[in-house]
Amino acid sequence: MKIITLCGEKSCCPVVKIDEEKVEIGEEGNLCVLKMSEWETLKKKIMENEV
Repeated sequence: MKIITLCGEKSCCPVVKIDEEKVEIGEEGNLCVLKMSEWETLKKKIMENEV
C-alpha cells in the first residue's frame, strides 16, 4: 500500500491510500473509496485538464 499525505505533515490532513484493489481519499468520517478503474479514470481526466 502506498500512502500519500496531501499537506506534507503525517497526521494533520487527508491522505490518499493506494493498494492493488482500491484507492481511499480523505480521512476518518470523510472518506471516498474508488475502484482502481475509477481511479484510473479520475487520473486521466486530471491529466487532460477536465477536472
